[in-house]
Amino acid sequence: MSKSLINKYMNLKAGYPFWLVKNGLPFTFPKLDHDVETDVVIMGAGISGALVRYYLVNAGIQCTTIDARTIGLGSTSASTALLQYEIDVPLYKLTEMIGKENAKRAYQLCGEAIDTLEEITKGFKLDGFKKRKSLYYAAYKKDVSWLKKEYEARKEAGFKVRWLNEDELKDQYGFKGYGAIVSDKAAEVDAYMLTHCLLQHHKKGEDLNVFDRTPVTDIKHSKNRVVLKTESGHTIKANKLIYATGYEVVNFIDKDIVNLLSTYAVVSEQYNDRPFWKDEVLIWNTADPYLYVRTTSDNRVLVGGRDEDFSNPAKRDKLIDRKTKQLTNDINKMFPNLNFIPEFTWTGTFGSTKDGLPYIGPYKKLPNGYFSLGFGGNGITFSVVGAQILCDLLQGKNNGDLSLFSFDR
Repeated sequence: MSKSLINKYMNLKAGYPFWLVKNGLPFTFPKLDHDVETDVVIMGAGISGALVRYYLVNAGIQCTTIDARTIGLGSTSASTALLQYEIDVPLYKLTEMIGKENAKRAYQLCGEAIDTLEEITKGFKLDGFKKRKSLYYAAYKKDVSWLKKEYEARKEAGFKVRWLNEDELKDQYGFKGYGAIVSDKAAEVDAYMLTHCLLQHHKKGEDLNVFDRTPVTDIKHSKNRVVLKTESGHTIKANKLIYATGYEVVNFIDKDIVNLLSTYAVVSEQYNDRPFWKDEVLIWNTADPYLYVRTTSDNRVLVGGRDEDFSNPAKRDKLIDRKTKQLTNDINKMFPNLNFIPEFTWTGTFGSTKDGLPYIGPYKKLPNGYFSLGFGGNGITFSVVGAQILCDLLQGKNNGDLSLFSFDR
């Protein structure tokens, strides 16, 4: 492939993402101002690219990371970072699509990724990670029958879950729904700060080799190597190229794999204490689009949802005020005593796939090119899975999970 990419980088967010305001720019990185030869180049330094780099550094693989923007200012800063094993496509339905063992494995990989992220964040002493439970409730009475089916599928797959009927949900968690699944395994994280920490990880005596504000204008794939040209005229020669460009993947492949959506999020003013719901579980529901709710480490509540099909940034951004009012009404109706007052609001673009699964691995039309595309509502856990699979592939190891997420599935 050889194509001009200049001016094709998407405007992925708008508004004031809470994590960006809270953390500012914790680390800075240089522009690429020289030619580079490297074993692997990672294009994209959001959470997906940062996790791939973390694994490659640990494996002793020489790599260089580049990003067109200042680090973290793409969709990562807009992430609401609810970490769940649950995929946007329910387990029972995914079983019908790809078979019981494959569906079960996809869910289990996401569960294992939460534990992996906990261990990684411990190494960075990151206070933005917190283990939680997850509550998935029926927004409508008609959803109860399939949600019970989903409960049985998860239970059979070995997940620690329990069923709440309508009265139990109200008594224990204080809001109305028609039934719910409570899962023991979930977590929340500050994805923006985690990304910055991951990009500081390196072997003693070695350079970081992370460069931002370095747009790529041309890429040539061949059977022996990949050559990238940057906007400033520098050349990067690599044996392998990993695309961790997220939703901008539409610029690089010609296969229709993702539907782009816009989601909206609101974070409350800070509370003096934590007058929140039981266990501060992550909450989401069966509506389409679904509502999702979590807390933050500094006594705030985040509510998100009200998704729209993405058409262009201007149309997406015009809806921020209306969506803020709607989401504020949603959470205040759910928890009237919370008196939720919005302070930070934003919108971001994300992608969904037909089966809810990411795309990971090689793409035949781009020799020596690999992808880590963690689409969906739990893209961060998929990014862990992608990093593990690609690290194996680059070391010449077989990975039995590759076929689950391949472009040929």
